[in-house]
Amino acid sequence: MKVSAPLPAPQSSAYAQKLQAAAVELEAAFLGEMLKSAGLGQARQSFGGGAGEDQFASFLVQHQARALAQSGGVGLSEILFQSMVEKTNVNDT
Repeated sequence: MKVSAPLPAPQSSAYAQKLQAAAVELEAAFLGEMLKSAGLGQARQSFGGGAGEDQFASFLVQHQARALAQSGGVGLSEILFQSMVEKTNVNDT
């Protein structure tokens, strides 16, 4: 038997917008990790930008991941949003 505290169920579109923003940020974090795994942001051997390039590469990856997620991404944010809506019983009004 699973026992959990009831979740608040505000019926506002402002809350739904916050959930949508959180879903996009979660997708951006996921995409950022995927881009890092793919090697984006790593210093290239032929052009080596030095210590500055290494230090700021993570910011570039984060920005690119956020831009991808905000422009539709891979659809993960919509799935996350729908899941959060079901979990909190928020109506899209």
